[in-house]
Amino acid sequence: MPESERKVRRLPDQEYRRAIDLSRKIAFEIGTPRFYREREREAALSRKLFAAEPLVASALRIVEDRGDCLGHGLSHVQKVAADVGALILIEEGRPDARVRRRVLLAHLAGLLHDIRRTEKDHAERGAQEAEKILLSFPLREDERDGITGAIRNHEAFRPCRTAAGPAAQLLSDALYDADKFRWGPDNFTETIWAMIIPRRIPLQTLLPRFLTGLEGIRKIRESFRTATGREYGPDFIDRGLEIGLRLHEALIKDGFKGEKQ
Repeated sequence: MPESERKVRRLPDQEYRRAIDLSRKIAFEIGTPRFYREREREAALSRKLFAAEPLVASALRIVEDRGDCLGHGLSHVQKVAADVGALILIEEGRPDARVRRRVLLAHLAGLLHDIRRTEKDHAERGAQEAEKILLSFPLREDERDGITGAIRNHEAFRPCRTAAGPAAQLLSDALYDADKFRWGPDNFTETIWAMIIPRRIPLQTLLPRFLTGLEGIRKIRESFRTATGREYGPDFIDRGLEIGLRLHEALIKDGFKGEKQ
């Protein structure tokens, strides 16, 4: 049996555990993104509203039932939901009843945005699935349209459709930015492992693609859409890139040389 095949077959969970521990150690050393330090008030209020809303709980149960279909994992969509709510609060500037309603829509969009993540054209397919799900929710038609339009627009490196009105456009832009915040530290502490561990992808297979993947992340840096996203998004990306570079170096030193493609 070739050596590379033996490596794949004997892939132990402790190798994943070692890599995850390394990524989280490096992330701790690099520090918390500025957004969570400078915008803690809005981030905390968004999390509080998220936890207290029955419609959010209903949507959360739906995505929990989908399991691996989410692709990036349950933690990803929960964090996106909380951050898109915080972005709405920051951009709107006051948490009155109208704005809190928009935060609810933001939370629903965040939870549902990856409902078809493992499928081709997942943003479009996800919007179609979300539309079906939301028919049973007590929302106005324009509110459902705002959520599904935002989901259609959240994918990176794709054309962004203009939304119908300022509120819908803000929801669309905020969902995109909150999702791309995850391309920072979370990409290396959570997302990458949620993608490769269920598929049992060996670290030796991952490493040769690692640096190319970092270039894709770097391109996101200038793509943020809201004023708040443009202020804080590059900090997320820069921290993520630093984690990725240091993790790659650490894994190479740890003996994962990478398989030839």
